[in-house]
Amino acid sequence: MTLDYVACTFEVQPLQPASDLLMAELGNLGFESFEETPTGIVAYINKNFWAPSLLDSLEVYQYEGFTFSHTIAEIPQQNWNESWEQNFSPIQVGNSCVVRAPFHEKPSVDYDIVIEPKMSFGTGHHETTHMMLAAILELDCKGKFVLDMGSGTGVLAILVAMRGATAVDAIDIDHWCYENAMENVQRNHTPEVAVYEGTAALLNRSDFVQKSYDIILANINRNILLEDMPTYVSRLKSGGYLLMSGFYFQDLGRIKETATTIGLQYVSHQETNDWVAAIFKFE
Repeated sequence: MTLDYVACTFEVQPLQPASDLLMAELGNLGFESFEETPTGIVAYINKNFWAPSLLDSLEVYQYEGFTFSHTIAEIPQQNWNESWEQNFSPIQVGNSCVVRAPFHEKPSVDYDIVIEPKMSFGTGHHETTHMMLAAILELDCKGKFVLDMGSGTGVLAILVAMRGATAVDAIDIDHWCYENAMENVQRNHTPEVAVYEGTAALLNRSDFVQKSYDIILANINRNILLEDMPTYVSRLKSGGYLLMSGFYFQDLGRIKETATTIGLQYVSHQETNDWVAAIFKFE
């Protein structure tokens, strides 16, 4: 079955932080993928979930000093590959990792990750994914059991597998992301990664309740992180690490406060364009 998408092209002033605030809100409304432009963003949503009234509730439209305009267009699924092939450039993370598309030249690096993102989130272009990839490069993943929540394209799960993780569970609520991650896991020859469709509630399923993880990755958004953090901790081994991103610097205090109440110890964080990736340890 062919799925069509609606593309909302937003003209935004000032470009930052208005674009990032807009993407955060749209993500909570069901928009699946974003493309940054010189004047704003293009946001994509499955046509089945689209209604013009979705944009009526945007809080960022009420912010003083911000101006927005938008146009709407329908995009058939078969046209998406052409669109991202025109705009997707390889991403280098540190000196040892490159995230690229299948049509890009193979680089000489330790971790060559080939991603065909289609409509899934997580190519390394967004600050949150890039920071999470950088954090993983600093972790000892060898022999570890890892959980990737909100796995998108599977790029984070694939990197920890390449870095020696024994087993990786990758979970995303979106069916498109589930299928895309399955494809990317096969493409990168990382059979250590098992992909599942669902939410954090999946961790309470009978085949998950006995599992515990050395590392949990969660690149989602603030509200889901705050809601699901206790569930993550219930599956985290003593001495294990929780890496989180998808929220802004102004939300870091609340993230830390919640983390402390459930036994997590703040370790460090990175910040890029007001986006944050934070590391916590479970003692």
